[in-house]
Amino acid sequence: MTHIYNFSAGPAVLPKEVLAQAAAEMLDWHGSGMSVMEMSHRGPEFISIYQAAVRDLRELLAVPDNYKILFLQGGGLGENAIVPLNLVGRKAQPATVDFVHTGSWSGKSIKEAAKYATVNVAASSQAEGFCGVPPQSAWKLTPDAAYLHICTNETIDGVEYPFAPELAGDTPIVADMSSHILSRVIDVSQYGVIFGGAQKNIGPAGLTLVIVREDLLGAALPICPSAFDWSVVAEHESMYNTPPTYGIYIAGLVFQWLKRQGGVAAMEKRNIDKAALLYAALDADDFYQNRVAKAYRSRMTIPFFLRDESKNEAFLAGAKQRGLLQLKGHKSVGGMRASIYNAMPIEGVQALVDYLNEFAGR
Repeated sequence: MTHIYNFSAGPAVLPKEVLAQAAAEMLDWHGSGMSVMEMSHRGPEFISIYQAAVRDLRELLAVPDNYKILFLQGGGLGENAIVPLNLVGRKAQPATVDFVHTGSWSGKSIKEAAKYATVNVAASSQAEGFCGVPPQSAWKLTPDAAYLHICTNETIDGVEYPFAPELAGDTPIVADMSSHILSRVIDVSQYGVIFGGAQKNIGPAGLTLVIVREDLLGAALPICPSAFDWSVVAEHESMYNTPPTYGIYIAGLVFQWLKRQGGVAAMEKRNIDKAALLYAALDADDFYQNRVAKAYRSRMTIPFFLRDESKNEAFLAGAKQRGLLQLKGHKSVGGMRASIYNAMPIEGVQALVDYLNEFAGR
């Protein structure tokens, strides 16, 4: 059987060790006689799973003590509404939210937040085809904004922030890190809120992660559903309603796997090597094209185009024959996309590079 490498943008590849452990524990978790899918979320068995996941994530990201880690539902798209519902109440109404528009996902966030607040697009790279991040010196920020929202890795457009913004005053930064969280070392204290859907670098679809500074809790708008009010969720330790228990379990296994790999710093070194290998093949000549400025190229989600797009279907068919799956680009932009998240081994990237060279006739 051809070895399979899954380059899907999400739901995405998971570590094989994690899948094997989950399979072994499927019918009977640690002698409990129950599958994790069957456990009460308030029972001691699942509480131990939840507590370990929170503890390991806090260790991996060095999350300060004055931040809460929440597990919710609704995905990254859901959080685009949940964030303003929780934060615009901090300011006199109508509140203003600042955005930096760097691609498809920050664009979705802007549209959603506009339902609950006045939106100011402080900067945008749309006119340049979303090929980078506008320099912070050009951002036209609102004094006393409720918060600044950025998407630090644009999954569709392949743009990644190489820096953390620095703001004067008390405006918190909200960062959608769905597609690169745990792939590189970050300073959590530079952000007021970090959120992400789990289905790219953490676990299965259905789980959403929120890391929120405690002083930002308690200002939810009256229309915010209780199950999405971060202060309520934090007070009940993510158990106000039934959480996505199996997703939390798999995420916990991924966190343990990351620790065995040496943690986030070790994973970042691997990701630098994987991305460099792939970009070198794409840049070898003009047969392939990546349109993102080099300083802002994502290490995780790498879109590329064939110079002759009439060969797209042949390229995808040949890739599938070689076990290189899910390389078709997002329908909104076309082309190809290789997502090389933490769980993608460098052997998979090398297999893709070999095929790129073969298809280009190098």
